[in-house]
Amino acid sequence: MHTIRIWDLPTRVFHWLLAICVIGLVVTGSVGGNWMNWHLRLGYAVLTLLLFRLVWGFVGGHWSRFGSFLYSPTSLVAYLRGRARPEHEAGHTPLGALSVLALLLILAAQVGTGLISDDEIAVSGPLARFVSGDTVSLASGYHTEVGKFIVMALVVLHVLTILFYKVVKKQSLVRPMVVGDKQLATPVRPARDSAGTRLVALAVLILSGALVAWLVKLGNAF
Repeated sequence: MHTIRIWDLPTRVFHWLLAICVIGLVVTGSVGGNWMNWHLRLGYAVLTLLLFRLVWGFVGGHWSRFGSFLYSPTSLVAYLRGRARPEHEAGHTPLGALSVLALLLILAAQVGTGLISDDEIAVSGPLARFVSGDTVSLASGYHTEVGKFIVMALVVLHVLTILFYKVVKKQSLVRPMVVGDKQLATPVRPARDSAGTRLVALAVLILSGALVAWLVKLGNAF
């Protein structure tokens, strides 16, 4: 067996921070009341993380880049027929890749609609004033009545997939996302995970946070 660095530290930190923030969003959104202030803050945090992941998907470690898990339909079919290639087992599998992309897109839609939502009681997104009332209504309806439950369903599916791999396939998906390495029968290209790449990731995260802070300030300035 070969020990290969698959998930670089920035990707792992992103993964766990996103999980914590999404759980917090579901809880605070369900409780409501004064907790909605934290709901907004967590939403800004998720937007920051998504912007970071977008950039990191092009400049991050090999297995974190979108190009490493945007599989062709032919590759997906081959995987489903049991003809997995080494790269399928290293990073995201073709099915896992679809799940990850779906979750990122749904979270982006959820955060985006949250920015222009208004509960008509006490809480409104910072950018709601920049769009029409009809748009605010549509965004609010999706955010609270549709998107929230899609996010919850995808999170449950993610957890069930982890359990399936652990119980049925005897593979841990959690440990590699903690330590970064995988034990593989066939050697593959390792991900870069140096002090330099981590500094680049920190800079990307800071810039992403600054952009979100600017958006929030823009909305609150009027």
